[in-house]
Amino acid sequence: MQTVILIFHVLAAAGIIGTVLLQHGKGADMGAAFGSGSAGSLFGASGSANFLSRTTGILAAVFFATSLGLTYLSTGQSGGKGVMISAPPAADTAVTTKPAQAPGASESDGKLKDIPK
Repeated sequence: MQTVILIFHVLAAAGIIGTVLLQHGKGADMGAAFGSGSAGSLFGASGSANFLSRTTGILAAVFFATSLGLTYLSTGQSGGKGVMISAPPAADTAVTTKPAQAPGASESDGKLKDIPK
């Protein structure tokens, strides 16, 4: 279920990017007023803006819904536990290590010998 919603989420995101890039900026209408342009477009003189705006709005609603759906599905998997609840128990035995000795030093008493002055 989560994979299907994730696929719709990615497709909606790609669709939003595409429709936003296809839309004209606010300055594009000024160029059409002076005769350069979009009068012979596929959607007509002003149909392109309405179609792409509606498509962007619909894709944004789908993106929002899939975001909420993915959030809802991901919170159900954790079980509502905190991070500290699942901490491992403390170890019963302490690990003791010998201090490192210089090469050639004797291990007879484990103490450092006095250095002659």
